[in-house]
Amino acid sequence: MGRIAIVTGGTRGIGRAISEALRDDGFTVVANYAGNSEKAKAFTDETGIATYRWDVGDHQACLAGCEQVAAEVGPIDAVVNNAGITRDGTLMRMSYDDWDEVMRVNLGGCFNMAKATFAGMKDRGWGRVVNIGSINGQAGQYGQVNYAAAKSGIHGFTKALAQEGARFGITVNAIAPGYIDTEMVAAVPPPVLEKIVARIPVGRLGQAEEIARGVSFLCSDNAAFVTGSTMSINGGQHMY
Repeated sequence: MGRIAIVTGGTRGIGRAISEALRDDGFTVVANYAGNSEKAKAFTDETGIATYRWDVGDHQACLAGCEQVAAEVGPIDAVVNNAGITRDGTLMRMSYDDWDEVMRVNLGGCFNMAKATFAGMKDRGWGRVVNIGSINGQAGQYGQVNYAAAKSGIHGFTKALAQEGARFGITVNAIAPGYIDTEMVAAVPPPVLEKIVARIPVGRLGQAEEIARGVSFLCSDNAAFVTGSTMSINGGQHMY
């Protein structure tokens, strides 16, 4: 049996591109999702990638979900923590619930999924954890104190967990995407989007497949000496 990877938020946008890239690399891929089961079924029909539904912000759900995947598919060798949400607003307008939910899902999800899979990777002497951060976790963004804090936390989480995993053959890295041509970015009003693109030195939005190729490398044996790193894929918008 080949290695098994799970991608959270793995059925749409960047997550879908990652799921398909890892499948093409020879991983048996499981895509986690939290929302529409009908769309998840369509994804499976189109890609052949199995889907499992649970909320990554729910600790017990992550433990139970990963246990189910291990029983039905096999032990999880790689985790890509891609699932994330936004609840944007300035601090003055942001509710505590908007703060808490973004932290619970975006940052808490990384802890929950690592907690559910790290011990097994350690026992087998090989593992890959890739956490999807954000340019806005590096540079900040007006109206996103919750999202920027959670994504910045992911970068710190990555560096700390990398130190725990290194001697067991587990690498832990992050990718910080810039603005990628996804449904979420497409919903930005055109005048605002034009201003965003104008600040990107390469002059365009990124493609989900460009993020997926970074994940593909970090999950490979070729990246065995890369750990605790953050790969910025942002068209030169923020050089960090």
